Amino acid sequence: MPKGDQLDFEAADRGLIGALEPCVVRDEAGRTVWDNEAFRFLADECPPTVHPSLWRQSRLCARHGLYEVTEGLYQVRGLDLSNMTLVEGERGVVVIDPLVSTETAAAALGLYRRHRGDRPVTAVIYTHPHIDHFGGVAGVVTGGVPIVAPVDFMRHAVTENVYAGGAMLRRGMYHTGASLEPGPRGLVGTGLGQTASAGTVSLLPPTVDVTRTGQEEILDGVRFVFQMTPGTEAPAEMNFLLPDHRALCLAENATHTLHNVLTLRGAVVRDARVWSRYLQETMTLFADEADVAFASHHWPTWGTAAIRAFLADQRDTYAYLHDQTLRLMNLGYTGTEIAELVELDPELARSWHTHGYYGSVSHNVKAVYQRYLGWFDGNPAHLWEHPPVESARRYVDCIGGVKAVVAKARAYRDDGDLRFAAQLLNHAVFADPASEDARDLLADVHTRLGFGAENGTWRNFYLTGAQELRQGTAHGAADVDTTALAGALTIEQILDSFAIRINGPRAWGQAFTLDWAITDQKEIHRSLLSHGALTHWSDPATDAPDATVRLSRAELLGFLGGRIPADDLTVDGDPSVLSRLRSLLDDPNPAFAIVTA
Repeated sequence: MPKGDQLDFEAADRGLIGALEPCVVRDEAGRTVWDNEAFRFLADECPPTVHPSLWRQSRLCARHGLYEVTEGLYQVRGLDLSNMTLVEGERGVVVIDPLVSTETAAAALGLYRRHRGDRPVTAVIYTHPHIDHFGGVAGVVTGGVPIVAPVDFMRHAVTENVYAGGAMLRRGMYHTGASLEPGPRGLVGTGLGQTASAGTVSLLPPTVDVTRTGQEEILDGVRFVFQMTPGTEAPAEMNFLLPDHRALCLAENATHTLHNVLTLRGAVVRDARVWSRYLQETMTLFADEADVAFASHHWPTWGTAAIRAFLADQRDTYAYLHDQTLRLMNLGYTGTEIAELVELDPELARSWHTHGYYGSVSHNVKAVYQRYLGWFDGNPAHLWEHPPVESARRYVDCIGGVKAVVAKARAYRDDGDLRFAAQLLNHAVFADPASEDARDLLADVHTRLGFGAENGTWRNFYLTGAQELRQGTAHGAADVDTTALAGALTIEQILDSFAIRINGPRAWGQAFTLDWAITDQKEIHRSLLSHGALTHWSDPATDAPDATVRLSRAELLGFLGGRIPADDLTVDGDPSVLSRLRSLLDDPNPAFAIVTA
């Protein structure tokens, strides 16, 4: 890569108006939920414990403050994983993507008002349903204004952040490096931003759906022209043009990194082919109408020609990964084999923003393969393998015991084959979790792999895995409480949350019907437990259930969360049904082990 290239640094610093000094945000109890001061070490020269390219990216992402993008359009960057954008209107300001936490969003709005006046928030836009783009909304507004989002926003927000929220949040701890200490041997960033804030998450449901490309909305006198981009970086996502500002919002569809086709924390697999085509459509629709392109991460790109070049590189990157994976797949290669074969065109790879700071060529290729062919590579030997612990015990037995495996792994490590050393040691740890030699050596190997990673999330996974091996599992600084999201759920979604926690085998042999009479919403929903599955529907027929519970929506949430006991609720019929139901629910484990079985 070109040395001395300062164009990104000039773009990242352009338009700086003022910063939060110190850049620390605390909640009402005084707990620190955001500390950008912890990344001041990035001003130093790159140490040998960080990939130089990731060090450069993290330096850029750690810049913080209020920036003028163009007249009437501002961004607060460096106060969370994402950016908050503010567009001045006739009466106040439109907020776009209000960060992860209410505390950081409030601090960002406060910084804006300090320099631009105490303007009210007159509308909110969510570009897509990832938590870093809506979680702070209650920090900027309590309701009563238009909230604009792509159609199906709520469905996908719930699917990701509630249904699979426990597993995703746990893996997200590794993804963001939340439990790592910032520093040259720990957290330096994620490549997309530094990390996620650790404050209060909120969600206000949208009041205006964007359903089609070309839809125009006027918010506080400002024109927004939308482009629907479903299936790209999120299942529901949208770009938009501010024609009177000649400014193009790219949401998270084009940022200064290769993004994820499938994130390491977990998500629905994205469609790289569709992603590429929507970027071409963005160019066709909007590029010539824009003098600046900005996104909800990183820094803007100024100049129509530069915007077109930036979008073209991003377009070609996703198209290339998609098409080459399919080409090699159809020649008989598996996902892991293709990941070793695919490299970007050297000319494309000379652009900093195609580098894998957040996504990577390797795991994106595997994701494309997974989208088309799933987990099974077609080899029958892989069809019914033992699970990891049982496989590990057998591998270790074949090699001659844990000590022999550790000795072999140490030799591979010393020869520089860290990847195979990690594979061997993973078997040793899973076969004998008490082996300190295996744990210590695997922690060392993971640490070395982390230090060499250009990708921020790979680094965080490796280093957090090493931390688990050395210290055990732990909650990190950025544990996020998503219970506030429950306030935005429909009754159907709340009952879905019951259903996915039913311990099926424990429920075998039990059967009952239960009606939920939601008193404040005047709705009735029936739940049926049958064959270990809890199904539900609204407006049940007249046949009598085993029990009917009359409660408010808030009481339903309290019962689900274990805060309200069954005995405190009003029940007609068999009162034991509620306690039986509660006894069948599994409680999620927010700190399950990942690298220690």
